[in-house]
Amino acid sequence: MPTEPALDQRQLRRARIAVAAVFCVHGAVTGNFATRVPWIQEHAGVSAGQLGLALAFPAIGSSLLMPLSGAITHRFGARNALRGLLALWTLALALPALAPNVYTLCGVLFVYGASAGMSDVAMNALGVETENRLGRSIMSSLHGMWSAGALVGSAAGTFAAHLGADARLHHAVAALVLTLLGLAACQGVLDLRSAPGDVAPPRFARPPRSALIIGLVGFCAVFAEGASLDWSAVYLRDVLDTSAGTAAACTTAFTLTMTVARLAGDKGVDRFGAVRTVRGGGVLATLGGVLVVTAPGPAVAIAGFGLIGLGVAVVVPLAFAAAGRSGPNPSQAIAGVATITYTSGLVAPSAIGGIADLTSLVVSFALVTVLSLGLVAGARVLRAGARTPEAVRAEPVHPA
Repeated sequence: MPTEPALDQRQLRRARIAVAAVFCVHGAVTGNFATRVPWIQEHAGVSAGQLGLALAFPAIGSSLLMPLSGAITHRFGARNALRGLLALWTLALALPALAPNVYTLCGVLFVYGASAGMSDVAMNALGVETENRLGRSIMSSLHGMWSAGALVGSAAGTFAAHLGADARLHHAVAALVLTLLGLAACQGVLDLRSAPGDVAPPRFARPPRSALIIGLVGFCAVFAEGASLDWSAVYLRDVLDTSAGTAAACTTAFTLTMTVARLAGDKGVDRFGAVRTVRGGGVLATLGGVLVVTAPGPAVAIAGFGLIGLGVAVVVPLAFAAAGRSGPNPSQAIAGVATITYTSGLVAPSAIGGIADLTSLVVSFALVTVLSLGLVAGARVLRAGARTPEAVRAEPVHPA
């Protein structure tokens, strides 16, 4: 079990701020990358189909190499592992813009995704341990900081694109700045190390059954999130015949709703518990889905997408938290949940498009509504390893 000398509340609050800054930096990389994908496509000379293939490689890299994070953390300690993995992720931002063709683009995006996934597992494991020691929920706000970082990164990328800046220069500068910020943030996180006699986790292992069950709840949430994020604007344009501006505003509103809900979600979790919070979120997301598929006009549909965002916002943070407390190896369990949720994020956009081609977008979002209802039914699995202040205080503490 990872251990560190006992810390007072002031030190724990500093550790919380530090890990929140890490989440923000991690999200900023994604935001900076996403806004320059059109430039990267043009520079590499790839078609839309080739670009779609290449954009699958980050998820492949993440899924394959996330399990390594636990072994790296065991060997080097949580702080050093996060420092190295986060630096790999921030520096990897500079790679895609350098790719001259589809083959190199696929290769660098594999590396980009692998570094993203390993650092993701490391920072979530540290977030769960910090939450345990504080004795109150922080995972929702940590993921809110990730979303905030993504918004800041998107704004920076949009500004660079507006200026017509070469993405190679933009991403090189952003990678350097974010690496320095990430290294500074890592200085304040918990310096967890394996206790003497702890057996190193396997580099690759099937995640525990508990993580697979928790991951299915995360799958439902991420499917609804990915479908809404990628298809909400198209839905308003094609189904409700709205203007491009109104359609784009719907996507922005959905993103902001998710960010605000995550930043504020910890209070709800502390008051009502993870199970009731997710169950209530599932009800809101289901209602949102019903509004979307029955909307007579754009206002109702935008409200529906907003409710979906509000309902699913805290599910993934709580799934990671439950996984981190569901067994003796938090990194391995979190990697299992993350693999399932990453797969959902990869599958959702294409599944929505495929169903829409065969039937309609309305039918596609009827599926989203059904999966949102699955959150209500599956919320109870997030009770695994529930955190209580009394349980945290009772844990033995060993020197690092």
